[in-house]
Amino acid sequence: MDDKASLWPRASMTDKIDFSSRMGRAFHTLSPKLDEAYFMRCLEETANIGDTKELRLEEMVRACISLVRDEGE
Repeated sequence: MDDKASLWPRASMTDKIDFSSRMGRAFHTLSPKLDEAYFMRCLEETANIGDTKELRLEEMVRACISLVRDEGE
């Protein structure tokens, strides 16, 4: 979670799947939309747009969660 977001695009697919799966299991109770596929898509999109040099994975995960929460309101 403390890794820099800029490392995400260079991570192995196995590591990405593992991380997305863990996030999906951890946050699925907040919303059924927060599953492995959602985190994979959201993290990929977030890491591949803009300047993520100072952004950490934890902050990307929080952003992904807030997007789903904002949809529900």
